[in-house]
Amino acid sequence: MTIRKEVEDILAHLGVPATTGNLTVRTPITGEVIAQIATITPEAASKAIAFAHTAFLQWRLIPAPRRGELVRLLGEELRAQSHLLGRLVTIETGKILSEGHGEVQEMIDICTFAAGLSRQLAGLTVPSERAKHRMMETWHPLGVVGIISAFNFPVAVWSWNAALALVCGNAVVWKPSERTPLTALATQAIFERAAEKFAEIYEPVPEGLSTLLIGDAKVGEQLVDSPLIPLVSATGSTTMGRAVAPKLAARFAKAILELGGNNAAIVAPTADLDLTLRAIAFSAMGTAGQRCTTLRRLIVNESVYDKLIPQLKKVYGSVVIGDPGAQGTLVGPLIDERSYTAMQKSLEEARSAGAAVTGGERIPTANDEAFYVRPALVEIGSQTDTVKRETFAPILYVLKYSDFADALALHNDVPQGLSSSIFTMNLREAELFLSATGSDCGIANVNIGTSGAEIGGAFGGEKETGGGRESGSDAWKAYMRRATNTINYGTDLPLAQGVSFDID
Repeated sequence: MTIRKEVEDILAHLGVPATTGNLTVRTPITGEVIAQIATITPEAASKAIAFAHTAFLQWRLIPAPRRGELVRLLGEELRAQSHLLGRLVTIETGKILSEGHGEVQEMIDICTFAAGLSRQLAGLTVPSERAKHRMMETWHPLGVVGIISAFNFPVAVWSWNAALALVCGNAVVWKPSERTPLTALATQAIFERAAEKFAEIYEPVPEGLSTLLIGDAKVGEQLVDSPLIPLVSATGSTTMGRAVAPKLAARFAKAILELGGNNAAIVAPTADLDLTLRAIAFSAMGTAGQRCTTLRRLIVNESVYDKLIPQLKKVYGSVVIGDPGAQGTLVGPLIDERSYTAMQKSLEEARSAGAAVTGGERIPTANDEAFYVRPALVEIGSQTDTVKRETFAPILYVLKYSDFADALALHNDVPQGLSSSIFTMNLREAELFLSATGSDCGIANVNIGTSGAEIGGAFGGEKETGGGRESGSDAWKAYMRRATNTINYGTDLPLAQGVSFDID
């Protein structure tokens, strides 16, 4: 069976109608065309956004625990279709099978989290300084949430946002990457199945509650510019974030920005090198280096450098690269030629700066349109501009340090601030790394890699990473508006701060 035929069968099984259109979809596995689908017009997108706003006005009236039931049913449908959707993720992104299925598991997990959260959207009761007064905070639905997702996590990031937004009482409008629209179509079909079951048990889901808009960057601009969308969650490059943030700020809209990551790990003298080696391998090579949390810089103490790096080179030279659908493959293809070209440019810059490069070459295949590369290990003497710039490819820059303060300085001396880790058995080093004077990232780990965040924690970073938070903890608050309420149940009217304002 050809990949195209497999895709057609998966989409048909999931209830995605066959269409044809102007957007060409290729699989990075072979580079071949697997679909031609239609994109939305600007006029139709505007109507869809307005329709979503109408859906929000109805959905916000549904009690939150009932809204949680829809998300619970979505999780059940995802579980039932996880094998097919996971396989489609692999086909469309080039992720290995376990990562494709792992992405769907993330969706299931966030649905479970959000369903429970629907009974916990609680505010505080605040002590009042005035007698016979009660002060509290309440949380209300915000409106339509715009979601702009990237190719590397084509469905999980949608679910992080959509599951929370829906239980919070909002509608969602989703603009996926043009590189991965098929997984979005499949996810929308799965959502509609859940909505049908919800209607059978409870009541009809408002039409337009979850809306999918397939199109180019101009569709994303419509989400950013629409006054009907009070919050946009956008995942992508720092360049994209610089364009999006000012537009949202100009109309006082809220933003959740998940942008660049130039993540580092410090390997201290006391590190468990076997554990460290395995953690580095996944963090640096998983998803062919195309995660925002990919390990891109390794800062190794000089006392363990000569022991660790030869072992790492051996792993880099032996890791299985190839068809991500095949058992045993650990590294699949880059998403396209543009990513390959960017990788080679960065490697050439590093060589020009005197770096020693191991790997990085293209792996020959029968398909000229598929771009498989061996992950690159780059030993470099200083943190050059090339090292400080994120290249979305499997390049790991290796630097040496002697003093821990210098290692921390190197770690933080990049524009991005997403994920970080330290490998050490020294309690003081670990605690310092996690302290206010340690890692300046939104995620800081000890003795695990930079990739593989769980949904229970808030996900996001600082500096050029954007500052947004998604997924767990109290990230739900970004999808709601807060009101502070004071109730006077007495007969007097005392003013705060002892102010007196008596009238006859």
